[in-house]
Amino acid sequence: MKSSTESLSPTRVKLTIEVPFDEFQPSLDAAYRTIGSQVTVPGFRKGKIPAAIIDQRVGRAAVLDEAINSALPNWYNEAVQEQDLMPLSQPEIDLTKFNDGEPIEITAELDVRPAIELPDISSIEVTVETAEVADADVDEQVEGLRERFATFTEVDRAAAEGDALTIDLSAAKDGEPIEAAQAEGMPYTVGKITMLDGLDEAVQGLKAGESATFSTQLAGGDLAGDEVEVTVTVKDVKEQHLPELDEEFAQMASEFDTVEELRADLVERLTRGKRLEQAAEARDAVLEKIVEQIEVPLPEELVASEIGARRQQMEAELAGIGMTLEDYLKDQENGQTIEEFEAELDRNVRDAIVAQFVLDEIIRRDEIQVDDAELTQHILRRAQQSGQDPQSFIQHIMEHNHVPEMMNEVMRGKALAQLVENAKVVDGNGDSLDLARLQADGSYADDAETTEA
Repeated sequence: MKSSTESLSPTRVKLTIEVPFDEFQPSLDAAYRTIGSQVTVPGFRKGKIPAAIIDQRVGRAAVLDEAINSALPNWYNEAVQEQDLMPLSQPEIDLTKFNDGEPIEITAELDVRPAIELPDISSIEVTVETAEVADADVDEQVEGLRERFATFTEVDRAAAEGDALTIDLSAAKDGEPIEAAQAEGMPYTVGKITMLDGLDEAVQGLKAGESATFSTQLAGGDLAGDEVEVTVTVKDVKEQHLPELDEEFAQMASEFDTVEELRADLVERLTRGKRLEQAAEARDAVLEKIVEQIEVPLPEELVASEIGARRQQMEAELAGIGMTLEDYLKDQENGQTIEEFEAELDRNVRDAIVAQFVLDEIIRRDEIQVDDAELTQHILRRAQQSGQDPQSFIQHIMEHNHVPEMMNEVMRGKALAQLVENAKVVDGNGDSLDLARLQADGSYADDAETTEA
């Protein structure tokens, strides 16, 4: 078998495959065995019927069809590897020459990944946020800890900000109760995350047993966005008591003996988190700059397919909360028209495809591989992110053949990390960041550990 390619466009090729008939003979023999096991001929056992008898009973043409259909996928895959093609679409295959006993010729037209010329990565510079931790950041964490260890006492007074309430909610439209919008015995903290616009204002000033009615819009369901009347009844009011910020609290809330040690640990934890945020910001910024600097032709069919998939997913998610795409766009702070949304989606999809091509080119160029430990670690991390039991998650990806997908994710992650390490990354203060030394927990490895790694 030999193959050749003809470029039809920067993203589409015509692949021609030529096969001598004698190389086709093993497939032809296999076809005779397959058909022979399926037909019944008096005097012959199944699978032992001579080829001449099968030709008489079934016809040589049927055998040729069985053989060519079996051989074509293997020839195509072999030719794709031989020509180092990276297909982006299913091939349009044409059997251009196929006569019994003569050489066979097949042509296939397909979209392929275009050639990419990467810029000098060392010339790329991006700026990310600093990893400085402000006192206010630490204070917020400390207050969160105090709230976790807070106690509550029931009080006979009107609800105020910070109080923990038990409430009943009942929504009605045009005087008719909405069955899906009734709730009893719900916990609610005044001034925290608001369930409904106007709820905080309605409960403040109410004592246990008192009710108030206010107008608002439902956020989900069939009546999402509709104006409704909501009656809230306060069942009880509990006052929050925060523990004193002293050594006793530090020892209760942590492994530290003093508040100073606790705050120092929080500074370290927050700093590590900000370093990881810096790394994520750097990855996005470096890849974005590379995409901006190169021009990559894209198969329009691929772009259209990805746009359709993303839009369908978004519309399905919105339908789940009772919203249309048009309603969602109107509700955004900077409302978009459908045309503006589609134009932005088109840009985002094209940039995402080019970014993927860039990473895949790094993988190909540098022959990036994945070992078992890296793959296992990635799968366990994905399971944790999804909130699933690791064993169930692993079973799912094995049953649905998602392992190649997971391997691609790991390789692209390694390619992206390599790009960032070769670029220049500085923070808001102008200080260079050595992200190659950044570890998974946000700490920096020392030089000895980095060399060993």
